[in-house]
Amino acid sequence: MFDWLGSIAPGRRPAITAATWRVVREIDTLAAEMEALDDVALKRLGRSLSYRARSGEAADSLIIESFAATREAGRRRLGMRHYDVQLLAGVALVHGAIVEMQTGEGKTLVATLPLVLYALAGKGAHLATVNDYLARRDAEWMTPIYEALGLSVGIVESQMDFDARRKAYACDVTYGTAKEFGFDFLKDRLIGRELAEGRGDLGATLTGAAAGSAAKLLQRPYWFALVDEADNVLIDEARTPLIIASPPGEAQAVQQAVFRFAARAARELEARADFEKEVQKQTCELLGRGRSRVRALDRPPELDSTSLLELYDAVERALRAREFFTRDRQYVVRDGKIVIIDEFTGRAAEGRTWRDGLHQAVEAQEGIEITVPSGHAARITIQDLFARWPHLAGMTGTIATSARELARTYDVDVAVVPTNKPAIRERLPAVVCGDYPEKLHRIIADVAAMHALGRPVLIGTRSIDKSEDLSRLLEQAGLRHVVLNARHIDKEAEIVAAAGQLGKITVSTNMAGRGTDIKLGEGVKELGGLHVVCTELHDSARIDRQLVGRCGRQGDPGTWRQFLALDDDILVQGFGPKRAARIAAGLRGRLGGSTAGLERVFKRAQQRVEARHVRQRRLLEYVERQRAEAHIQMSQDPYLDAAS
Repeated sequence: MFDWLGSIAPGRRPAITAATWRVVREIDTLAAEMEALDDVALKRLGRSLSYRARSGEAADSLIIESFAATREAGRRRLGMRHYDVQLLAGVALVHGAIVEMQTGEGKTLVATLPLVLYALAGKGAHLATVNDYLARRDAEWMTPIYEALGLSVGIVESQMDFDARRKAYACDVTYGTAKEFGFDFLKDRLIGRELAEGRGDLGATLTGAAAGSAAKLLQRPYWFALVDEADNVLIDEARTPLIIASPPGEAQAVQQAVFRFAARAARELEARADFEKEVQKQTCELLGRGRSRVRALDRPPELDSTSLLELYDAVERALRAREFFTRDRQYVVRDGKIVIIDEFTGRAAEGRTWRDGLHQAVEAQEGIEITVPSGHAARITIQDLFARWPHLAGMTGTIATSARELARTYDVDVAVVPTNKPAIRERLPAVVCGDYPEKLHRIIADVAAMHALGRPVLIGTRSIDKSEDLSRLLEQAGLRHVVLNARHIDKEAEIVAAAGQLGKITVSTNMAGRGTDIKLGEGVKELGGLHVVCTELHDSARIDRQLVGRCGRQGDPGTWRQFLALDDDILVQGFGPKRAARIAAGLRGRLGGSTAGLERVFKRAQQRVEARHVRQRRLLEYVERQRAEAHIQMSQDPYLDAAS
């Protein structure tokens, strides 16, 4: 067999080898033969390949014919013929790599190659992406390719009923989100446990069937999973637990009273005098005076039996919510509920909650209904979920810098695929400012200059409130624009798709709209293409690379510029508030000169934040492993709580 990815150490970025190119050339030799087939013959070929796969023939011996047939189906049904570099990516995916492909290089089309090949075996192939919209868009877009080869396609969405889900999972290829796959996995585990015990109450609740009726499982045994936006799913969301809650107990009123009392107490306490806060760890600790003030506050009757230690813990949690969780930055309030804003994508993370009572502390802070934490009937992390597929692969625009972490966690390698056309985007000199207001005005000046040329501009921000700060200044400057943040999630793809049109100005949080190409409008290429404005460094360099990658797609021209300020969040997060203040004071005298040395300080702060996040993920991984091992001792399934 070919040495598909070369001889590499785990976690290293493997080069595409000569052997991989030989496979692509063999696929190319079949092009004329495939084009000569009529539609019936092409579907018959797909069924023939499926028969061979179901008979146990290895994927390696089917890959050339399968890829050639899939490429022909794309050309014939969609007018989209896979480029050679897309075939390279497909080979890497079939053999379990996480593939890094630049923005605009056609990951949606590439996905059809491994999905078709693994679906031929009749065991099901899953594509997991980040939201329902992308799952449906990609599935409907690529369905003609699968149908041309005799394969069926299903879509799993959040509002689907049980029977529709089961039908979707029974299809040859199933598109959906990682979250939905995970929750359905847990439902199956709960149903399976009830069936083994001769019960059906919870199964009936989960399926919507009549009580006492036989519950049926949703998913087939796992076979192949392809993760789109793999960095977001496998790293940023890796330790997020998916939880099916048990019904709340009788202590609901007491718990709500504790959170309300803590929120009221937090509003009356003063930093330094009553409590200390650790910015980098995002924690708050009551001091002696603070504890005395908490003890002196009037307490409602529901808290008569609540210990002081529990109240202190609740107040510290409320202080953490007050100091580190800001409305329109970490969350929004929608329909009377707290909706978390994903810090890496800028999207609303519907259905997610912060753990350890923090979510309820934020609810109390906002004065809305407090959702009492309930017990867990079942739970699993995204990392544990994807470790269960015997064949796993992924795609993203930026992953190579996290190769070692991926190798350690998932036992996969990273393949960096070359672009179909050379990237010619240009980096313009960075701008370092004294403070946030100065930076905003320098950004507006840069945008106005590009807009005067007729070039489209994309401005990336870290949070909703900062996107709205820029929006106000753009409006004052008479610059018409659109804003894309978690308030406009329903128009996300529409806004992003139009961001490359002549004279368009788009303000976007992080990577909202990720997964939708920005195509240049008529005449824009001749003007210099899309200009991207990076308003500050993010917690991860991957997010910065994703933003920059929005310009210069598929060989188009484009430019980008980084703006920084001495009061940026990244300096405080990386060095702590006191050291960040000293560093900013030292750098202030160097403003106006070369920015190279100044930029290095910001990058060092970012690297420190990234390293801390890696340590936190490893710690959470250890905690989850210990929890799973404890449950294995109490039950046969570590993903079900013993009391469920």
